[in-house]
Amino acid sequence: MLLIGYGNLGRGDDGLGPAFTDRIERLGLQSLDIDTDYQLTVDHALAVAGASRVVFADALIGAATPFTFEPIAAGANADLGSHSLSPVSVLSLAATLYGKWPEAWILGISGHDFGAVKEGLSAVALGNLDLAEAFFVDWYEARDA
Repeated sequence: MLLIGYGNLGRGDDGLGPAFTDRIERLGLQSLDIDTDYQLTVDHALAVAGASRVVFADALIGAATPFTFEPIAAGANADLGSHSLSPVSVLSLAATLYGKWPEAWILGISGHDFGAVKEGLSAVALGNLDLAEAFFVDWYEARDA
């Protein structure tokens, strides 16, 4: 399984994706490959094509819950017209170039403080990160068992 966390560590809570993958990496979960990046690009399509399952972790703006966890349907429509891609776009590229669309989910972790140039997460984001981490570990262990 592949976990990809992405976001800008220099923009407050936008760094939730990389903060999440950093925490999960420290846990040393078996059979989990982890990639952390600033944004999703065409280069991620190859890694995604080689995975049986993939979870994309990113910051979420304006959510009413601490985090969301949604499946990405195989064959979902994607816009491929940018240098920065969405998870669906990366999956579409993996399908187009390599004939692979693994099981996939988006984990959106709610943030509060976006936009300002600063490092570090808000107290709200840290609490949501704790909840998302606990959920993911339970989910991963149940699927991996």
